[in-house]
Amino acid sequence: MADISLEDFRAEALKFLESVAERRPVEKEFVWGEGSDNFYREKDRAQEAKNAEESKLWRQKKFDAGFGWISGPKQWGGRELPGAYDRAYSELEVQFKVPDNGPFGISLGMVTPTIEDHGSDAARELYVRRLWRGEMIACQLFSEPGAGSDLASLTTKAERDGEEWVITGQKVWTTGAHYSDIGEIIARTDWDMPKHKGLTAFIVDMKDPRVEIRPLKQMTGGASFNEIFFNEVRVRDDHRLGDVNNGWNVALTTLMNERASIGSNNAGDKNLLTRVIALAKHYELDKDPVVRAHLADVIIGFRVAAMNAQRAAAKIKLGQLPGPEMSITKMALVNNQAKLVTFLSHALGAKLIADTGEWGTYAWANFVLGTPGLRIAGGSDEVMRNIVGERVLGLPKEPGIDSVSPFRDIKVSAPKK
Repeated sequence: MADISLEDFRAEALKFLESVAERRPVEKEFVWGEGSDNFYREKDRAQEAKNAEESKLWRQKKFDAGFGWISGPKQWGGRELPGAYDRAYSELEVQFKVPDNGPFGISLGMVTPTIEDHGSDAARELYVRRLWRGEMIACQLFSEPGAGSDLASLTTKAERDGEEWVITGQKVWTTGAHYSDIGEIIARTDWDMPKHKGLTAFIVDMKDPRVEIRPLKQMTGGASFNEIFFNEVRVRDDHRLGDVNNGWNVALTTLMNERASIGSNNAGDKNLLTRVIALAKHYELDKDPVVRAHLADVIIGFRVAAMNAQRAAAKIKLGQLPGPEMSITKMALVNNQAKLVTFLSHALGAKLIADTGEWGTYAWANFVLGTPGLRIAGGSDEVMRNIVGERVLGLPKEPGIDSVSPFRDIKVSAPKK
């Protein structure tokens, strides 16, 4: 039972927002050719770092006012109010000019829930409140140059040394590592166990001088990803997540949250579809029945994905862990954006790849170039299909997957005994 009515809560939230931020101007109805058409501009690393600091300060301010973790436990600064209160606040906040939540997508959507579920008492006390308050940002350290889609083949190692672990290895495609304070890392702790069973998860200090972060340039021109080198980084045992050699189950918690997050991104983005429809009308493609059918297919796909994402979000709000069905949500987004890219390519032709200065044409290039990466991010298409086939539909595992041999016997780079 909430200790404040929803109506009183809205009034309290509105009073807070009006005291600290300006209202956004009423959004004008979208008109083709008006305003800037650069709606997928990527920030450079300096802008990303600045944005992260602004977002941290804003999150601290609203957390201290009681709006940073509305449904969270009071133990860590939450208010333990129902999900409806969270939604009510979000509906109000979007009406004001405040820093975006982008830097916290991975931190609060993927890593923090994993620390809550699998962290030691010391780790939860040290990090959960600080992460939700925005004092810190966390990143995810899973993929490696030789272990992306087949994550269980990772070779970053963690060796025990008394009450500490020494981590050595390389991670890649890490979003936001350059502005993160801590990271969730999966490392191999037993080479004599099968590949899924010899892994352990840890919380690592991203500011440690033995952590080297290098940017990775994307074909969009941005560099939000990084490759990370761990040079005998020491981690206390109370920063271990879950039991030793049970890191795969810890990783699954994070991965399911990741797929839910990726799948909900743009799953029915109203502004995106509004622009696409306006583009079709501007070039009078809406009069072509074949084009209309193609566009309708794109729109329906996004709408259905949005409904599925809402179902997943409702499950999470009830305190249930995202399940393997989250892979479907992620697959839906990838398929929908791929269909949209095909539509844009047919609609714009050469205008998509040559900057003629014409409004609303070349501006789509970054969106098109960024879409293929979704087929890999959070698990490749093939991995997602295997998960759905095996864990949702109950089909047999693919032949050739070795789940019984010691990892050192199947990995060429494994250390010798």
